[in-house]
Amino acid sequence: VHLGRAMGKLQSKISFHTDKYRADGSREETGTVQATRELVPVHTDAVMAVSALTPDLCVSGGRDKSVAISSWRSGAVQQRFVGHQQEVTKVTSALDSNRVFSASRDKTVMMWEFHGTSEPRQHFAGHELVVTGLAVNPEASQLCTGSRDNTICKWDIETGVCLDRATISRNLVTHLCWVPGEPYVIQTSEDKTVRVWDSRELQVAHTFPTKRHIQTSCAVSQDGRLCLSTSSGCAGEGSEATLWDLRQTRSQVQEYRGHFQTTTSCVFLPRDPVLLHSIATVSYDSTVKVWEQDTAGRE
Repeated sequence: VHLGRAMGKLQSKISFHTDKYRADGSREETGTVQATRELVPVHTDAVMAVSALTPDLCVSGGRDKSVAISSWRSGAVQQRFVGHQQEVTKVTSALDSNRVFSASRDKTVMMWEFHGTSEPRQHFAGHELVVTGLAVNPEASQLCTGSRDNTICKWDIETGVCLDRATISRNLVTHLCWVPGEPYVIQTSEDKTVRVWDSRELQVAHTFPTKRHIQTSCAVSQDGRLCLSTSSGCAGEGSEATLWDLRQTRSQVQEYRGHFQTTTSCVFLPRDPVLLHSIATVSYDSTVKVWEQDTAGRE
């Protein structure tokens, strides 16, 4: 799958492989159909972050300082929020909630309400540098943020009050994600580590073995048992994704190598009759790769 952006247009090219799968698992090639859809751009500048809101809607943030909720099917913008003074760096939301959160280079986080007013419902200020990590618990009652100022903060969503703050030297946060059904938050950092935070006391519960390169992003499986992290890299050195066990062993399970430049993001794919236990990674090398989770084989 290749995603490209044309001048003044948002363009996606999707290859549909009409292969037939036999009972023994082998594949019969029957041809490829090319389809191209052109959609009206949602943002007027680069899109910096995107997250699922519902099965039909996604929330995105861009260098145009705006946050947009749009239909991924039609591209139509359902609602737009403007309030940040600089580019939006991260967006997230709690499933089955109308609350949307955005982080920005202006050092703040804002909460918006879908179908509400265009004004922010809550404002979270306290970081000294750009906010680069954003995670909300499934109940949408608590928020954790991280920054290049080496701090992790926990906030009360209703009041906007900072409940706790933790600082670790050289811990330049790159991403945060909440573990479903648990009080734990996964964090990646420019210090090449992946940390597991206990949000109750905002203390590090576990640190995985240090990698060789900056850890750029993370994701957690729906069952909360596994997490992924991605690495920076260049010319085939680094750029891997790593699968970690979040259970008692808390060890490295698998590595996925094949990107030639920094791998910037990762996701556990929904289970599918064809793509059982698969993950996807994206990279500065202009590719999206889908991997078999257990074997690191590419689909």
